[in-house]
Amino acid sequence: MAPVPPGIRFLTSFNRDQWYRAFTFGLTFLLYTSFHLSRKPISIVKSELHKNCSHVMEAPTESSSSQQPVLHPELDCSWKPFDRNNYKQLLGAMDYSFLCAYAIGMYLSGIIGERLPIRLYLTVGMLTSGLFTCLFGLGYVYDIHNLGFYIFVQVANGLVQTTGWPSVVTCIGNWFGKGRRGLIMGLWNSHTSVGNILGSLIAGYYVSSNWGLSFIVPGVIIAVMGVICFLFLIEHPNDLKIASAQNSASSHQKLHKNRNGVNGHKDLYLQYKPGAKAQSWDTELLLGQESIGVCVPVQQVVVVKSEAEPSAISFMGALRIPGVVEFSLCLLFAKLVSYTFLFWLPLYITKAAHLDAKKAGDLSTLFDVGGIVGGILAGVLSDKMGKRATTCAVMLLLAAPTLYGFSMMSQFGLGPTIGMLLVCGGLVNGPYALITTAVSADLGTHKSLKGNARALSTVTAIIDGTGSVGAAVGPLLAGLLSAQGWDKVFYMLMTADFLALLLLLRLVMKELRSHRNRPGVAVELKEH
Repeated sequence: MAPVPPGIRFLTSFNRDQWYRAFTFGLTFLLYTSFHLSRKPISIVKSELHKNCSHVMEAPTESSSSQQPVLHPELDCSWKPFDRNNYKQLLGAMDYSFLCAYAIGMYLSGIIGERLPIRLYLTVGMLTSGLFTCLFGLGYVYDIHNLGFYIFVQVANGLVQTTGWPSVVTCIGNWFGKGRRGLIMGLWNSHTSVGNILGSLIAGYYVSSNWGLSFIVPGVIIAVMGVICFLFLIEHPNDLKIASAQNSASSHQKLHKNRNGVNGHKDLYLQYKPGAKAQSWDTELLLGQESIGVCVPVQQVVVVKSEAEPSAISFMGALRIPGVVEFSLCLLFAKLVSYTFLFWLPLYITKAAHLDAKKAGDLSTLFDVGGIVGGILAGVLSDKMGKRATTCAVMLLLAAPTLYGFSMMSQFGLGPTIGMLLVCGGLVNGPYALITTAVSADLGTHKSLKGNARALSTVTAIIDGTGSVGAAVGPLLAGLLSAQGWDKVFYMLMTADFLALLLLLRLVMKELRSHRNRPGVAVELKEH
């Protein structure tokens, strides 16, 4: 007999629950990747909405004596209404409208999400998000130059995209326990950076020829993923057990549906097994097969065991969970930095390195590559040390001077810029990724909740919603400050990182004290 191939032996070594866990991990990863993929195009298209028209060349006319292309400094090449001198403020207002709606909607989304089926809630959110993302691109197709139209689309899209994060974090929290949660969620949270990278590449491919497709293609992708979510997402492992039990019961009923007892009623018998203890009785439905023992007909009784489901936690109840307020405010400043890079980095590279929109968009993906490594590293370190707040604080402390270094090194060519982008991406996105995933899941299943897992969606929404306030303010301030010079923007980002660090100091001190007070540590100190 031929030996079983090693690949097959590896696949069969996993049980059914492990396969479903891996499937849910992969599916939720792809679902939220599509969310970020649809958010990224606006940062790539900004440099196309307002171009440096002095570099646009127009073909010579018949009356022109020269056969060379003529430079027209006053040639109108930007997309109205972003052709004005205050275009940075207008573009900042577009970001602000999306992120402000996202921040407000997030507080409501978690509360609503706990009271509705997650699969349906997420599906509707993804389909409507696809619709509004496509609508923005249709502004190019139908030559729409009304600022109100683009603001409306951004606000609507910001509201419906709030369905995503609480839903996917709740699903992944249901399937994965606290063991190695930092590592698992660090790997899983790389969907943010993967989505940004794919969104940049897709938008960059179309931006110079037809920027409308930079939105339409991502919009179609997130809508398709919404259909896949409806067909395949499993919210909780218990859903599989219930479905399996229902299928077994259904098969049992079909098998025995023609069995009638006296007067057309089905009879339930208690069968005594010879040799068993007097108290040992088995309940079974006899179908006419021969059986050994004494059968006594009794009245059929259906017993339903019910357990009261835990009620959804209130907003104020979630705020009272230790650590929720501190991590929420810390994320406000950490996300301010991350989203300022998300929305303004391609435009900054265009101006600082004098690259076109496509090359700047491609180069900006390195920030997200660094973010993937930073998120995984933060998860691994926090698992090993058992100190989430301390891990975030160290990375925030290193991030602030690194941001200043990036603003300086970007003036010295492509090589230093690439290196600093990777380092900045890791240090900026590491704390952000850890707080929005492992920390949110830890707090949403805190021991003070006494096993009420329904709090996870609300806690996640409060933390990410507060962070989204910073995400809304950061790009808006960047639009205002960049008019006075990009140095001002980087000073703002460094200040935000220091404030995020200060907000964690109480939790850091608490973690360090708990480490010193552990019995093992005390004994070790006494011996020395």
